Amino acid sequence: MDPSQHPAVNATPENVLRLAEDVAAVANRKLGAIHAIAHQTRILSLNATITAAKAGDHGRGFAAVAVEVKSLAAQVARISGEMESELKTALDALRDVGRSMAAEVRGSRLVDLALNAIEIMDRNLYERTCDVRWWATDAAVVEALTRPEPEVLGHASRRLRVILGAYTVYLDLWICDAQGRVVTHGRPDRYPRVVGTSVADQRWFREALASASGDHFAVADVARLSGLDGAAVATYAAAIREGGDLQGRPLGVIGIHFDWGPQAQTIVKGVRLTAEERARTRVLLLDARGLVLASSDGQGILSEIIHLPSGVATGTLTDAQNRLLAYHRTPGYETYRGLGWYGALLQAPTVTPESR
Repeated sequence: MDPSQHPAVNATPENVLRLAEDVAAVANRKLGAIHAIAHQTRILSLNATITAAKAGDHGRGFAAVAVEVKSLAAQVARISGEMESELKTALDALRDVGRSMAAEVRGSRLVDLALNAIEIMDRNLYERTCDVRWWATDAAVVEALTRPEPEVLGHASRRLRVILGAYTVYLDLWICDAQGRVVTHGRPDRYPRVVGTSVADQRWFREALASASGDHFAVADVARLSGLDGAAVATYAAAIREGGDLQGRPLGVIGIHFDWGPQAQTIVKGVRLTAEERARTRVLLLDARGLVLASSDGQGILSEIIHLPSGVATGTLTDAQNRLLAYHRTPGYETYRGLGWYGALLQAPTVTPESR
């Protein structure tokens, strides 16, 4: 065999395991041959002893040789038995090392993929924080709360519709007065019952209205919004201030509803896995509690909890089904610290002939 093609040259954990199996197969074949030779030698010794006995005094020398042959056969059998036991111990240890290395390498790679997934999402959401603070100062948006007359509100709605046409990642943009009532929005044709809706009890509204300046924003975890036909959205909000001034008196709030489903699905499905890995791996985005926010298989969204170790930012663990869970908490991006969300990959073990 060309040495460059030998599995040991490519020193991956999988090749360590493959090499261990190759060595075990060779050892078993050779030990089998030794056992067969020892067995044949014992038979020859027995036959020689019988022949010597029949020969009487003339067979005494032959009998001595037969005894020695029998002794040698016993020694060969003992040595081969010891070698078999020692080889089995060594090969079992080598297999354990290979499996441990494979699990460590696989876990490290999956953790890196989990981090990459949550970083891509948070870079995306960082842009949402910029959008909402910018649009809160838009003249048409500010005027909608300064002079909430039908013509002014209609102009603001058309302005929001133009923004939505350019920024396709949003389902809708809402302008809310200081009491939490939606006075106008960007898609009245698609969501005709939004105007008049109260969001006064929503955290994103309360926190945005109470923010210290136009440099601040509020954000809520992903949730289904009844006003948007139950669609899952990530809502970002900022105070609309008098005169569009960053230090102006809050007049109300603009809430922008990020179309969570398709955007998140693009990220979890875009993680780089081989076709074989993809078939046995779930790529997940989780909130700080472990609630599934997005899943590459489309299952468990906003209903399933993945239990992660409390207070641990990154790592791997194996569940009761021997699946490897790799996870990484968001490090944030730029001025967006994130919400403590995680990227995670849940991978079932490889199916081998032995495991079937």
